[in-house]
Amino acid sequence: METQLLSANAADLSLAAQLIQSGQVVGMPTETVYGLAADATNPDAVARIFEAKGRPSDNPLIVHIADVSDLDAVAAEVPPLAMTLADAFWPGPLTMIFKKRDEIPLITTGGLDTVGVRMPNHDTARALIRASLKPLAAPSANRSGYPSPTTAQHVLHDMQGRIPAILDGGECACGLESTVICFDEDETVRILRPGFVTAEMLRAVAPSVVIDSGIFRDAASNEAVRSPGMKYRHYAPNARVTLVEGSAERFRQLIALQQNEGVYALIFDSDAADFPYPHRTFGSTSEEQGNLLFAKLRELDEIGAKEVFVRMPEKEGVGLAVYNRLLRAAGFDVIHLAELK
Repeated sequence: METQLLSANAADLSLAAQLIQSGQVVGMPTETVYGLAADATNPDAVARIFEAKGRPSDNPLIVHIADVSDLDAVAAEVPPLAMTLADAFWPGPLTMIFKKRDEIPLITTGGLDTVGVRMPNHDTARALIRASLKPLAAPSANRSGYPSPTTAQHVLHDMQGRIPAILDGGECACGLESTVICFDEDETVRILRPGFVTAEMLRAVAPSVVIDSGIFRDAASNEAVRSPGMKYRHYAPNARVTLVEGSAERFRQLIALQQNEGVYALIFDSDAADFPYPHRTFGSTSEEQGNLLFAKLRELDEIGAKEVFVRMPEKEGVGLAVYNRLLRAAGFDVIHLAELK
């Protein structure tokens, strides 16, 4: 098929909604990353998402709603704390996991009896959900394992001929997928995937917040996971990625020893002035790094990078989300320069 690039005007939104109602998949903008949207209640439509992405079937999808009132059609149980968090962070980049209703098929949830739900902070996304008259399953609109798309052109690059249409809603404001949380029995909020809603922000609202150890490790092949991004290699360009912890000077010394064709560094803006080796920068703050990371990894592929060494970001606030994505892009290949003799 030829993939159409649609605008966000009323006529194109109506066309996109008609495609979804007919069981098709449409590229949808959100504030986090672009998603592949389909009717979350239609198993055949959801299967087309997995087919377009080449995504393993045990990797759960997040369901998107347009209004808090839509939650009752998706979740069977909603704890009071979840409504407190919804008041604080919805619409926005926060996904909450609930017991699912029977109307949400197991293919959408990766075989689990729970479902991740969020309300995107993007007018076009919510307009499409309302016009489709259904909650929309929408994982990132990239080939499985590749960096997530933050522009419609990224989606077109990955999905040309795989889906009928993409709604162009401009560049994503965040650039990283949503924070995913679940609720432990004692009302503790557990972060399963970090994002722009940080642990610090959640602690200002919730009585207790913990960070799941799965953020820092790879799941076993037979392990069921509750959130996308906890299993399999994710966010990775075609180039080999290595995450490097250490000072700017030690990092520069390492890169000096790695000078072969196709070797690049991905560094902070503040490192660039006296960095003589092939490189790209990805911001000076954690928020900028989150916004630029996937676009820069895609750019490195475009210019023919074969190997990329990345300076390790901070591990607090949004930096934890950037660190998590880089860990998985690198396949947990990390060099700790302080340990080198």
